[in-house]
Order: sequence, then C-alpha cells, then structure tokens
Amino acid sequence: MGRREDVTTGPRAGLQEPAEPGFAGTAPASGTAQAPDAGGRADRVTPDGARTGGPAARMFAADAASRGLGMTLQAVGEGTASVGMTVTAAMVNGHGDAHGGFLFTLADTAFACACNSYGPQAVGAAADIVFVAPAREGDVLTAHAVERTRFGRSGIYDVRITRDDRVVAEFRGHSRVRRAVEG
Repeated sequence: MGRREDVTTGPRAGLQEPAEPGFAGTAPASGTAQAPDAGGRADRVTPDGARTGGPAARMFAADAASRGLGMTLQAVGEGTASVGMTVTAAMVNGHGDAHGGFLFTLADTAFACACNSYGPQAVGAAADIVFVAPAREGDVLTAHAVERTRFGRSGIYDVRITRDDRVVAEFRGHSRVRRAVEG
C-alpha cells in the first residue's frame, strides 16, 4: 500500500447524539478486540482490514478514486470500517460548504470497506444520504460504517460522517455479494 495505516480499536465516544452500538471509531490502539457477539460480529473494530492482506484493505489499495481524494482507511473489522478525509478547496461548492457529492463518496467508501471486510466481493445496490450539518474547507471528516444486517447475498450498512465528534451526515447503503464467476 505504500503508506502505513493507522489501525484503531474501540467505539468512538462523545458523538453529538448517543452513539449506537456497533459504530466503529477511534480509541486507544490497544491491538485487542472485543469478542464477537452471538451474530459473530464484534462491536469493536479489529485490526483486520488495515492488515495489508485483508480483503477490504486490498480493495481500498486498488481504489484510486478514494485515495486520490486523500482518503485514508483508518480501521476495519468484520462488517465495520472507518475512513478519513480532509475537505480541500477543490471540494467546496459555491456556498463555501463541502460539496455533497464528496461527502457521499466518503460515506460510500467506508460502506464499501465494511461490506467487503468478509472476503466475498460485494458491491453497492442502493444508497441514500441525509446531510445534517455543513462541512467546510480544512475540516477533518471521519466516516464510520457499521453493518446492520446481512441476509443471503445482501446487507444493510449505516455510515455516520463526523467532524470533531459532531454528526455531519447519515448514510445507508445496501450491498450485494457478487456471484462467483467461473472462467
């Protein structure tokens, strides 16, 4: 990947609204993870994805669009991911706010990393976003993705974009695992 990735564990404290269980975030990098719940997922981010060989990290390394926008994969676990991005002058619209398309792209990248954390190749089937507060040039944003449910080849993921622990946007994505192609 060329760059060393910052892998963190634990839920992020102090969000604008009470954080829902499973929202991955930043905490002291202890290198340990909470044991998975009955559904097989841990509420804490594990050092999976940012391991160089993890499926989400491999996918992110090949994602020239996200990396070209300065995004960094901060953490990945089973069904979770955190991706960071700093809003640049090129990302600001005519109102002086971060363009919604860049916020959507940040959330979509975290969603992609979370739904690809298991290994089978997954793609987005649908997504929507609600913009809660503006972001401005120089703001450091973090998108925290968490799996809500997986069923068959489908999944539903929520992504919260924050700035200084304040909610900027909420995103929901629906994933679909691709069928294996022989050939």
